[in-house]
Amino acid sequence: MSVSTRIAGLGVHLPDAVRSTAETERRLRAENPGLRLATGLISRMTGVECVHVAPDDWQASDLAVAASRQALEESPGEIDLVLFTAAAQDLVEPATSHIVAAKLGLNAPVMDVKNACNSVINGMQVADALIRTGQYRRVLVASGEKTSVSVRWRLGDSRQFIPSFPGYVMGDAGAAVVLEASDDPDGGIRASRFFAESRHWNVGTLPGGGTMRTHDPDANYFHMDGAGLQKAFLEIGPEPVERMLRETGYTMDDFDLVAIHQVALPYLAPIFERLGVRSDRSLVTVAEHGNIASATLPLQLRLARERGMVGPGSLVLLIGLAGGISLGLMVVRL
Repeated sequence: MSVSTRIAGLGVHLPDAVRSTAETERRLRAENPGLRLATGLISRMTGVECVHVAPDDWQASDLAVAASRQALEESPGEIDLVLFTAAAQDLVEPATSHIVAAKLGLNAPVMDVKNACNSVINGMQVADALIRTGQYRRVLVASGEKTSVSVRWRLGDSRQFIPSFPGYVMGDAGAAVVLEASDDPDGGIRASRFFAESRHWNVGTLPGGGTMRTHDPDANYFHMDGAGLQKAFLEIGPEPVERMLRETGYTMDDFDLVAIHQVALPYLAPIFERLGVRSDRSLVTVAEHGNIASATLPLQLRLARERGMVGPGSLVLLIGLAGGISLGLMVVRL
């Protein structure tokens, strides 16, 4: 009997504290008196109105644990593998998945799967393969993104503002998915495709904690070439999505929801138009939540459920975009 992998539980945690973009601008001016920052510039450029901010004493693992408790409440039962899947991490060593498992009281093998904002869907890809090959039956895929600790508030000079800009619209969040083996041949994860253009790896970096700039205090902040990032994704274009649709036989009209990673509001309309995504089958989350990295797609899936856009049997397309540069596509029957 063939085995498929279905989503049995879903959880998303958004911290209660919210920082508006106006508050962000006020703090930047207060800490950098020489910075000429036009009022409302960040909001006009990105469409982001506010972001969630985790408590100072919370770690990335705490965000993942909060979301995991929701997912496990929705789908109780034994977990035989824990994957921590986020751009953030508590420590370089050990794997943050150990800390998540310990906080949840789980006694299971663990590993971290990291690929920037595609970490969750890459984790789902790994879990799907391990479940289909019979090595595990129920896998917890958990993400905790605490990006607020890497925002540069004190600028050395005005030239640091532009490469630091994307960090001002990144928010904190946790997400978790329980994946389990199923004998439904038409349900669960139906297809996945992943692509990378790694020559663009340096257009967006957060070097801290690595061997490249180990003891450099300036390496603990986001440093991104926003124009270069946009150009890299435009080079990839819609062809990988179109290719996957050809190979799988699906069309955009088959999907009840197309969830796509969101960095800034102005980028979305051209992407939706090029892909042929209908507005009534997509959700905009970046305005109210900012860029929450790998937790973005789980949040859109949860909101779509809450709003009645999807339910059991719905077909969903997940589109992940990540620094590096990488693109992830996953078709899921709920």
